[in-house]
Amino acid sequence: MLKLTDVHAYYGTSHVLQGVSLEVRDGETVALLGRNGMGKTTTLKTIMGFLKPGGGAVEFNGRSIGGLRPHEVAHLGIGYVPENRRIFPGLTVRENLELGLSNAARITGRLRQQNLDRVFHHFPILREKAGAPGRNLSGGQQQMLTIARAMMGETRLILMDEPTQGLAPALVREIRDIIRELKGMGITVLLVEQNARVALNVADRGYIMEKGRVVFEGSAEALRASELTREKLGI
Repeated sequence: MLKLTDVHAYYGTSHVLQGVSLEVRDGETVALLGRNGMGKTTTLKTIMGFLKPGGGAVEFNGRSIGGLRPHEVAHLGIGYVPENRRIFPGLTVRENLELGLSNAARITGRLRQQNLDRVFHHFPILREKAGAPGRNLSGGQQQMLTIARAMMGETRLILMDEPTQGLAPALVREIRDIIRELKGMGITVLLVEQNARVALNVADRGYIMEKGRVVFEGSAEALRASELTREKLGI
């Protein structure tokens, strides 16, 4: 579904991604792991079009998407859940969700209601709070809203950046269960996560990044058993 081949990216003169290659197959949850500052978020931003690759190829379902603008990437069916739960605090939960439809290729009243019904089915707390301002939600509920908003378009792949960051352990488990539920819905996930234990608990496969490069890849079981995982991630 998603394939990066020898991707390079720069912030000014800083060479952040130095030949990243990875693949996410249809229906998988894939973890992208590494310590802070290793290029994980930059990888997601490059896929999403916020940063233009300085070399290499980014492909989605066989189509080159390197250099497309973010809204063009979103229209292809890629959703993005940024770090720090970026909701619109003054808008209601329902209004936040409907903003996710701006990424859909075709917006109709029927599509709006179908997608809202699907989101509310999987996240009933959002139905209960549909008329409440986003600012009134707990941190975990705000993260749930961010994930649900990414699902509102015709989304086939979701890029998640640190979804458990700053959450209490009980809420971390809740987000973990949501990621598992996305897999059950047939949504493919590329997950950047500082909490490697949580990531490997939900992922099929994973990659470890260091200094803008992929230094290890394998199944979740192989990563859990690897000495390199303990060395690089401390687990």
